[in-house]
Amino acid sequence: MSLLAFFLFTILVFSSSCCSATRFQGHRYMQRKTMLDLASKIGINYGRRGNNLPSPYQSINFIKSIKAGHVKLYDADPESLTLLSQTNLYVTITVPNHQITSLSSNQTIADEWVRTNILPYYPQTQIRFVLVGNEILSYNSGNVSANLVPAMRKIVNSLRLHGIHNIKVGTPLAMDSLRSSFPPSNGTFREEITGPVMLPLLKFLNGTNSYFFLNVHPYFRWSRNPMNTSLDFALFQGNSTYTDPQTGLVYRNLLDQMLDSVLFAMTKLGYPHMRLAISETGWPNFGDIDETGANILNAATYNRNLIKKMSASPPIGTPSRPGLPIPTFVFSLFNENQKSGSGTQRHWGILHPDGSPIYDVDFTGQTPLTGFNPLPKPTNNVPYKGQVWCVPVEGANETELEETLRMACAQSNTTCAALAPGRECYEPVSIYWHASYALNSYWAQFRNQSIQCFFNGLAHETTTNPGNDRCKFPSVTL
Repeated sequence: MSLLAFFLFTILVFSSSCCSATRFQGHRYMQRKTMLDLASKIGINYGRRGNNLPSPYQSINFIKSIKAGHVKLYDADPESLTLLSQTNLYVTITVPNHQITSLSSNQTIADEWVRTNILPYYPQTQIRFVLVGNEILSYNSGNVSANLVPAMRKIVNSLRLHGIHNIKVGTPLAMDSLRSSFPPSNGTFREEITGPVMLPLLKFLNGTNSYFFLNVHPYFRWSRNPMNTSLDFALFQGNSTYTDPQTGLVYRNLLDQMLDSVLFAMTKLGYPHMRLAISETGWPNFGDIDETGANILNAATYNRNLIKKMSASPPIGTPSRPGLPIPTFVFSLFNENQKSGSGTQRHWGILHPDGSPIYDVDFTGQTPLTGFNPLPKPTNNVPYKGQVWCVPVEGANETELEETLRMACAQSNTTCAALAPGRECYEPVSIYWHASYALNSYWAQFRNQSIQCFFNGLAHETTTNPGNDRCKFPSVTL
């Protein structure tokens, strides 16, 4: 090779290497910029399981008014997706659990799902995440779990077919996907899901550069044993700390502990750098009498401090992953009065149905924590000790009460024995009185079998004895 040829060859190789390195660095820069952009826009979960909620048009205007940057839907509602095209909001849509199996079975079905739920709206509607299912590992759904990653893969295939690369596909899991989460360094996934689900899932998420989505609610961890963990520690305030004895990492809040337990669990499976996103977190503003700490002050404190932490620039991250930007969705926009379960299930909202705040919160994180209006002092930050009854709500529909009365009395020969003619609770003879006794008796008898004092919104708990000297209502003692 002549000296001139060698010189030219050297320049060519150097230029190629230089450009490749520049392109790689540029890709990494854009990737991190996208992560920071997504993480800095705090999101809101917009659920619609209520019979008193405003229209999607009004709801989206409310979302804009609270300055959220991202909205997560629990479906792919066409009206909402159309309306969101007229906003600057990032959008997350969800594949319902019951559709996972069919999507996994056939690429054509997945293609049709994408054609129906994404292509008519994208890119005008800024869809950034598609979440396949919601907490499916929390249920005994082995068949659905096995179909999870295949369904996700087919959706990605369809997106790529249409040249769409900036929509990430994931699935939200709950903390119960872990066998152990304390101390954080002990974080380990449940054995029965590790091989069949978690390893394929992590491989998929890593290969598509997506996020591990987590529904993480410190309220439930704290409220199971409120006297063992500081409330301030759960609410991101105060000076209490916890040091992991294995790693020496110092924790200043409960959320970081829970997040790090998941990061350690993923590291043990060979994925130490998996990106994390919080698909749900929040604090209930109300609950049943035995649901300690569910009140407006705690909910406001948690969400305000959460937003302050997660919108910080540069990102704070967690003790095991400092500087990690974490896209975060607050749960939730409204209270949803048609959800089943205990009282807290229906009381995570930040807005009333008319758009007025249950408590003030600034999704930009710019308002100082001292800049909000005062809130009512809580009365339930320590566990209630005493008797509790279950009675119909004021104004309950008599026809519905009568149907529920029949249901309760049909479950056991003893539930409504005191309502028989001539017995101690027979009079006064009215649907409301008989239903009051029947619902309370049924709830007290079967509460240990997860029967809630709700009855489709007809009943609520009370600490006031509804009985009288002649008719003694059974009670539950907390």
